[in-house]
Amino acid sequence: MVENKVAIVTGASRGIGNAIAAKLASEGYAIVAAGTSDADKISAKLQAITRFGEPFAYVRADVSSEAGRQAIVDCALGKFGRIDVLVNNAGVAPKVRMDILETTEESLDRVLGINLKSTFFLSQAVAKVMCREVKEIAKIAPTIVNISSISAYTSSTQRAEYCISKAAISMTTLLFADRLASEGINVYEIRPGVINTEMTSVVKDKYDALIDGGLTPIKRWGQPEDVANAVSVVCSGLLRFSTGEVINVDGGFHIRRL
Repeated sequence: MVENKVAIVTGASRGIGNAIAAKLASEGYAIVAAGTSDADKISAKLQAITRFGEPFAYVRADVSSEAGRQAIVDCALGKFGRIDVLVNNAGVAPKVRMDILETTEESLDRVLGINLKSTFFLSQAVAKVMCREVKEIAKIAPTIVNISSISAYTSSTQRAEYCISKAAISMTTLLFADRLASEGINVYEIRPGVINTEMTSVVKDKYDALIDGGLTPIKRWGQPEDVANAVSVVCSGLLRFSTGEVINVDGGFHIRRL
């Protein structure tokens, strides 16, 4: 078993997940980074994590499948012997934005499978490990962090699948927080707003105009590092009397203004 705390981060090959994994590595965590890309094709992204010299493993896995999720858990335990933190970050938008009256079953299944199903069942699998660890490892304080979105409560009728998946992640967070509190495991939801990633690059002009027009009190795009900093806070141990909490990383978007 390594002396480092160990964090699993899904969707760690790019964007928000990559920034989260790098941030935790900079703080001394051993990282199990999960993604769907071949490691050779994302070597620069992985270097952003490994440059801190902490123990590291990359798992190419489909988090929407049981086999993929088990491979991630097996890697963490096989290489490092423990799991202190799980960050459920992996997520996709619909391949094609379409009116809710035209949304297909195939698209709904894909988005829910990756965004929601992976969050629920990977949390379930890791929570079982964490429940054992609390009894076996002194002073361990396991934490699960779910990355949702302002789309959890904001209507976008051109991508209903995405909104539904993120709203469900919010309830998943509450359910696991409730169930795991007595086990000494805290669960949090980080709710990003408009973040500068590949996913939002296709609507850059739209959001540039909205932000300039006052969409958010803090008038700038969010960066992946903003989300990573929030994850760092909830994993720090400073919020152990809080669980099921939502941390908004949205430039103040959630503030209702007249």
